[in-house]
Amino acid sequence: MFEWLTHLEAWHWLIFGLLLLGAEALGAAGFLLGAAASALLMTMFLFIAPELTWQTQLVVFGLQAVLLSVLYWKFFKPFNQQTDDHQTLNQRSQHLIGKQWVLVEDVIVGENHIQIGDTYWKVISEQALPAGTSVKVSSADAMRLIITAA
Repeated sequence: MFEWLTHLEAWHWLIFGLLLLGAEALGAAGFLLGAAASALLMTMFLFIAPELTWQTQLVVFGLQAVLLSVLYWKFFKPFNQQTDDHQTLNQRSQHLIGKQWVLVEDVIVGENHIQIGDTYWKVISEQALPAGTSVKVSSADAMRLIITAA
């Protein structure tokens, strides 16, 4: 069963590295990049020194994979992290805070539904506001806007 292991050649490592890159592309979030890079480096090592034994190849591959994975997580992973600027990207209610508009219908004290742009929003008002009043969004949670007279 392990006979093929004793005859590891450069193209074995090349195929293994490409398979790991393919698996990484499917969504491993960087966990396989170090191992893939290590396998591709083993391909180059075997072209330079084809007399490496399979035991040496596996040890070198393992050490490189650990080293490259640690380097990736320490130095390159922060570049892919989401910045604070994009945390409210999909929270439309947060983008409305501070915006002003004129009411087209009366708002009663408590919960109301009004249209802002193409969306009907659930709004909370602490005072009755007649149509034509300029209002602004003072705060918001995921589904409701708190409005006040501007």
